[in-house]
Amino acid sequence: MTGLEIELFRARSDNFGVLLHDPASGSTASIDAPEEQPILDALARRGWTLTDIFTTHHHHDHVEANLALKARFGVTITGPVNEADKIPGIDRSVGDGDRFDFAGHPVEVIETPGHTAGHICFYLPEDKLLFAADTLFALGCGRLFERPAKDMWTSLSKLLALPDDTVVYFGHEYTLSNAKFAVTVDPDGAALRDRVREIEAMLAAGKHTAPTTIGVERRTSPFLRPGDPAIRKHLGMENAEDWEVFGEIRARKDAF
Repeated sequence: MTGLEIELFRARSDNFGVLLHDPASGSTASIDAPEEQPILDALARRGWTLTDIFTTHHHHDHVEANLALKARFGVTITGPVNEADKIPGIDRSVGDGDRFDFAGHPVEVIETPGHTAGHICFYLPEDKLLFAADTLFALGCGRLFERPAKDMWTSLSKLLALPDDTVVYFGHEYTLSNAKFAVTVDPDGAALRDRVREIEAMLAAGKHTAPTTIGVERRTSPFLRPGDPAIRKHLGMENAEDWEVFGEIRARKDAF
């Protein structure tokens, strides 16, 4: 399925804002609501009217504008069932495996605990779109605030099961920092080195590093390659479980 339009923009200090628009119906969803004014500015640029907010998790920098936008537009807020009591203005609670319709486009809910206990991602299979927020970044993943590494690896494995051409929008412009860290874990990775050069060129040209794809991340992100023999050897973890290698990589990033 095609026809959806996407507006990507920056909000706060390093958040990405995303608007998803169906021109046939006029429906427009904001993926999270990090800050009201940048969202209003993006809507005005495109001439769209907000109808929905898809909330991925409860952190303040993803829900700050929920109530203001609901008061202004009367939007429907869809969010994670396991964090429903923490999502301002929530109207519809959804959990792992749930499906709903956005302007004729099927949306699947993938629960990805790790960064928070009830974090969800929104997957549009017919449009090959994934809104991953703070579960999966370009060359990174979210900090493990509310669930351990084993749970986060299970969550990331769900996303790795999606088709390589799935386009991934994520929650923060952390990509350069992630790239600098990634080469400390995978110093000999040719694909990663090429990716780092591409990222540096994009940022130098004033471009966003979002979106990415599942395929690109699968090939280059050390967070998604704990089974890679070179990474395991570099970390001295040749015989560890994948989730243990992932946990070591995440811990090193925390201290980077």
